[in-house]
Amino acid sequence: MKVFINPGHAPNGVPDPGAVSAVTGLRECDVALSVGKLVEHYLNTVGIETIVLQSDILSEVCHEANVSEADLFISIHCNSVDSPYAEGTETWYCSGSWNGKHLADCIQSQIVDSLNTVNRGIKMATPGKNGLYVLTNTDMPAVLVELAFISNEDDEDMLRNRQDDFARAIARGVTDYA
Repeated sequence: MKVFINPGHAPNGVPDPGAVSAVTGLRECDVALSVGKLVEHYLNTVGIETIVLQSDILSEVCHEANVSEADLFISIHCNSVDSPYAEGTETWYCSGSWNGKHLADCIQSQIVDSLNTVNRGIKMATPGKNGLYVLTNTDMPAVLVELAFISNEDDEDMLRNRQDDFARAIARGVTDYA
């Protein structure tokens, strides 16, 4: 099995770091890359091949994923909204992809159960409506994981201090799926 891992947003935050904590300055691009590299480590440890690409050029990400012949695609992100009260984990998959939905279920369950985050559920992206580009333009079962809200004080603390736990949960979700 081969898994393509896409830590969200631009390397080193240039030009787009993604969401940034207004309180601590923690950047989504840094959390996503750290968690992505840890997921790579844990999957490689159990014999699953990985490719990691962080880029804010989404067409490049999708092209590289599609030519890689990967079996699964995982994009890693942090959520953010104007309200400091929104919290929790959600995992997106593309409509019509039963395998994508199954992978989303496996990863969502592992994160919520192991980190005790608020379960915002799995969400379906619909092309032309709310389709997330990387989910609708990759050829393999694909998910986009919103680990937690960088705009929420408690979630931000987990994103800063429990990156290894998030990574282990995602890797276990992949092995549950397999």
